Amino acid sequence: MNCRIISLALATSLAVCAVSAATAQNARTATSPVVPGQEQPAITANSDEQNAREWGLRPEEWTRYREVMQGPLGIFSPNLDPLTALGIEARSDDERRRYAELQVQVEARRVEKTLAYQRAYDAAWQRLHPGMQRVNLPGANIASSANAASSDARRMAVFVKDECAPCGQLVQQLQASETEFDLYMVGSRQDDARIRNWAKRARIDPSRVRNGSITLNHDAGRWLSLGLPGDLPAVVRQVGDQWQRK
Repeated sequence: MNCRIISLALATSLAVCAVSAATAQNARTATSPVVPGQEQPAITANSDEQNAREWGLRPEEWTRYREVMQGPLGIFSPNLDPLTALGIEARSDDERRRYAELQVQVEARRVEKTLAYQRAYDAAWQRLHPGMQRVNLPGANIASSANAASSDARRMAVFVKDECAPCGQLVQQLQASETEFDLYMVGSRQDDARIRNWAKRARIDPSRVRNGSITLNHDAGRWLSLGLPGDLPAVVRQVGDQWQRK
């Protein structure tokens, strides 16, 4: 009996000691300071170097990009990619030319990968849903239900891109003829300011946008998904179950 009591007391004592030791260890871990200049800066440095390589930039150029985006440009256009930001803030013609060429290369690789995936997507759609309509282009940001009702098969979708004089001319002609249409900007990079600035240069009437007779939208891959031939601008309309270029 006494042996069992002693054993129980010893076990209890050992358990208390173990808990105390664990508590002390946790306390030391929780209060241990993170020493600057060790792991975290190394991780950040490695990440910066990797990001720079992915964009074809030197480490010092990536540092400048981060500095540029902390200024007014980053406030006005917070989602700019590094090459566009550095190109806009280029300090010489040579820098501007370098970033423009790098961006063309990056965009070419992106388009190539996008088209490869689009082909795989098309094949999968034909296998799984061969008889179902694939693309739908409803108007976005329409002001009222009356305007929403007009976004049917008779409403046109107009695809444009930046730095495209014929795109602006086409939009002005459609606007002058009182045509209602949904405008999709290819390559907008989901940047609202890019679309707004383009619309100003194209002299799109803001009242037409407010009442929904013209809508401004990011393309978000729609143009590629249509698989239609030809360059931009493009006027597209639904005929039956197909979207056809006018």
